[in-house]
Amino acid sequence: MTSPLAVLALIGRLLVIFSLLMLVPLAFAAVQQDAGRRAFSISAGVTLLAGLTLSLLMRRFRRELQARDGFLLVGLTWLILPAFGALPLWLAVPGLDVTDAYFEAVSGLTATGATALSGLDALPLSVNVWRCFMMLTGGLGIIVLAVAILPMLGVGGAQLFKAEMAGPMKDQQKLTPRMSDTARGLWVVYFVFALSCMLAYRWGGMSWSDAFMHMCTTVSLGGFSSHDAGFGYWNSATLEMVAIVFMLLAGINFALYFIAVRQRSLRVLWQDIELKAFYLVLLVVTLLLTGFLLAHGVEHDGLAALRSSAFHVVSVATTTGYAATDYAQWPVFAPLLMLLLGCFATCAGSTGGGIKMVRMLLLLKQSQRELVRIIHPNAVNPVVYGGRVVSPRVMQSVIAFMMLYGATLVVLTMLLLFTGLDVVSAFTAVLACLNNIGPGLGLVGPAQNFGVLSPFQTWVCTFAMLLGRLELLSVLVLFTPQFWRG
Repeated sequence: MTSPLAVLALIGRLLVIFSLLMLVPLAFAAVQQDAGRRAFSISAGVTLLAGLTLSLLMRRFRRELQARDGFLLVGLTWLILPAFGALPLWLAVPGLDVTDAYFEAVSGLTATGATALSGLDALPLSVNVWRCFMMLTGGLGIIVLAVAILPMLGVGGAQLFKAEMAGPMKDQQKLTPRMSDTARGLWVVYFVFALSCMLAYRWGGMSWSDAFMHMCTTVSLGGFSSHDAGFGYWNSATLEMVAIVFMLLAGINFALYFIAVRQRSLRVLWQDIELKAFYLVLLVVTLLLTGFLLAHGVEHDGLAALRSSAFHVVSVATTTGYAATDYAQWPVFAPLLMLLLGCFATCAGSTGGGIKMVRMLLLLKQSQRELVRIIHPNAVNPVVYGGRVVSPRVMQSVIAFMMLYGATLVVLTMLLLFTGLDVVSAFTAVLACLNNIGPGLGLVGPAQNFGVLSPFQTWVCTFAMLLGRLELLSVLVLFTPQFWRG
């Protein structure tokens, strides 16, 4: 039986942790003496007070979580934390309404990168730091952090890890006997990449503050920037190359890095089927679009075409969403192909969004199997992945996920069309939010932002981001009667 009160007790503790995270932008505000200092002081205090109050009120209901409690905790956490994450934005940014502030916080914590703000260069530094820092913590999942430091989760901790980590074969990602050790190991790997990325950006010419912020949004594959022009602000091939390298590294299953360190061997990396497919698809599409840009006169120099193609293909395909130019002005085939690539290219267990490459590979194998069965109906031809037979349960889960994914994409797009939004903006806004890519096309293209949407349209996109970050099933299961029955 699910115990909402026990879940609320843990959310109180998470809010206390979240209030401490606000000390990071508060430190920047104190050093810079910017306008965000008051907003973050108030917000940290309110969040801490709310967390302590909730934790104390619910302390008599604390118990070891059951398996299904993990889904409820994940869902409620990703609804409640953005509300407190939005508070300093609402207080510090003049004219920002509650809807857009919550949208911005959800976009940050889900590492989506869709923004409703303009005039980023004029914002207080602490506000930009907070937007980006939320991506760093949300990228791998504040829930995984909770598993690492709240040992009372017990069985619920394992369920929580499965609900947060992406992909259909999550049971194989228990890397150590204790889930808390697994979570801590993943965070160590995550922050080693983060530190390396920040130093690389600094070496490439960014200021320390920009290097910190763009490190946050690169390793999380989030894509927020502190400048309206994004990476076009620097027009630097060196910085774009640094971004490409770390986006490619962050698009891989972080569990593979953990295993490689434990085994002291890189064999696990080059033997992984999903990783090889990820890199192969990006290479082929990059070369294809390089030729496409040259053929259509978008670029007239081969190296310039390769640079532009490589940066934007990797950025959109990994669901980061950085832009060095307004690629929406390219012939429509190019930006649409990149958006579709962002639907599936990243690996399960990475910080990227989308349906994940492993699901696409399994679907292709299942399709091949069905074609063989048409010719040889009695043949024994199981789906094999990585030398192992994939169980029917996993395949059923993949197929169910894809059916829900398609239905969700259609329903949310129709909702935006019902409000009068044009078809390109509506479809790509949902596509970009559901896959946590960030910018779409049309009114929400890379040179625009989501601030042009009405409040209802913004809430639809907010819901899409939450569904995409938690991989649909973890959220939709909460709406089933069976979940609430004993």
